[in-house]
Amino acid sequence: MPDIYERTPHIGRITFLGRVTNRSAGPASEPLETARLTWEGIEGESHGGLTRRACIRVSTLHPEAVEIRNTRQLTILSAEEIAETARELGMDVLDPALMGASIVIEGIPDLTYLPPSARLQTAGGATMVVDGVNHPCVITGKSVEAAHPGKGVGYKPAAMHRRGVVAWAERPGELALGDEVTLTVPKQRAWAPLG
Repeated sequence: MPDIYERTPHIGRITFLGRVTNRSAGPASEPLETARLTWEGIEGESHGGLTRRACIRVSTLHPEAVEIRNTRQLTILSAEEIAETARELGMDVLDPALMGASIVIEGIPDLTYLPPSARLQTAGGATMVVDGVNHPCVITGKSVEAAHPGKGVGYKPAAMHRRGVVAWAERPGELALGDEVTLTVPKQRAWAPLG
């Protein structure tokens, strides 16, 4: 049986690792030099776990608070897209920790629109599966506002189409700043419904 995935020529590099240890304190993540990726996500991450409670993001499918599979263990952002968001906000830099980033990768083009089921894999084998686009929200804008007064209100429109993806762990492993990450995508055409 043929492989259903295709390795792309795109190789990125991890420029930031972080974890949110207390969601009630806000969306900001604690920067890390290294992180252990487990079946439940980054060790110590409050968004981790094999399951999670359904929320407004999936209200079309599930009543709020019903237990569902956690495909939002990780928030993966693009260094280039963060820089574009910062420029649009009139800032020199924007700290990815303010956005609750788990992983920031440099060198993967159009990262926010990677297809669902794309794989990001380190040389050591740690593998993350893209669930889908992560839309910007006002909660993250409040985190930006707290650090940069006057900028938070513009965060959501500036980050539109640049907020990265949510993902889940397919294969555990160690992650470190500077690690190379290869991109593999499913072999399939884009969805084109009839009519």
